[in-house]
Order: sequence, then C-alpha cells, then structure tokens
Amino acid sequence: MRLLLISDTHLPKRAKELPAELMERLPLADVVVHAGDWVDTATLDLLESRSRRLIGVHGNNDGPELRARLPEVARAELDGLRLGVVHETGAAQGRERRCAERFPDLDVLVFGHSHIPWDTTAPGGPRLLNPGSPTDRRRQPYCTYMTADVEGGRLTEVALHRLPRRTA
Repeated sequence: MRLLLISDTHLPKRAKELPAELMERLPLADVVVHAGDWVDTATLDLLESRSRRLIGVHGNNDGPELRARLPEVARAELDGLRLGVVHETGAAQGRERRCAERFPDLDVLVFGHSHIPWDTTAPGGPRLLNPGSPTDRRRQPYCTYMTADVEGGRLTEVALHRLPRRTA
C-alpha cells in the first residue's frame, strides 16, 4: 500500500495551486494523508475527488467550514498499521515523549504545523512523521512531502521528497 503524506498546503495564501509533481503522485497513492492547515475548502474538495482514499485533519489556520468536515485527530488501520494524524504536537523538545503518552496505541503518527520535515520514533511509542509543506518552506531550504509504503502492518520505504523552487 502506497501512502502520500502532505501537510500545511495553505492554499491560496502561500501558493496558488499544489505543485505539479504532487498532483502527478496522487493517482499512484492508495491513501493520501493531509495533516492540516488546508486553509481553503477547494483543496479538500480537490484531494477528495482525486484520491482513492483521503485521511485528513484540520489545523490551526483552518476555519469553520474545514473544521466541520475534518476531525482534529484521525485514526485508521491500513493493512494492519495503526495510523494517526494530528496537526500540532507542540515543541520539538519532548515531542517523542508527549506523543508516546498521547498516542500509545499507534504505530505511526503523521503531523504538521511546523513545516519542518521530521522522522523519529518515540521510545515505546509511534514513529513520528512530518512531511513539511509542499507550498511554504518557511525557514527550510525546500518545500517537501513524503511517500511511504505499508506492508504487513509495517511502514517501509519512507522517503522525503524535495520540490523544485517555484519561479515567479
């Protein structure tokens, strides 16, 4: 099972549209995971219409329309893998401990908010993945997203993808 992990798209504030490379990957993914801060409902509608399966949550920049359609925390079982999605996990310091305490029943937790790619495993807790942002690199050198495979209840082949810089 192929996963496409994104977060913090912030459309149309940070970009006018999702990057072409990301759009080309949508039909290749069995599951698209979005960890919040969509900002507009058009992006949710687009991903719902083009994804085989979409798992998403709302973020701190998402208004009432998105909050009415998306949960704060999402959970799913994917081929035996216990996946969770949340937008915010707090400061980087102590993140693994906090997430292990809050989500002891998960194998993987996808989160966003910081726009900073992250891949660690909490001792006795879930693997923590932040795909960064495909549209707003903030202080990062590149806009990013992640792909991963799920096989037999395990997450395999996690890859961080750098997007080319946009030209004005």
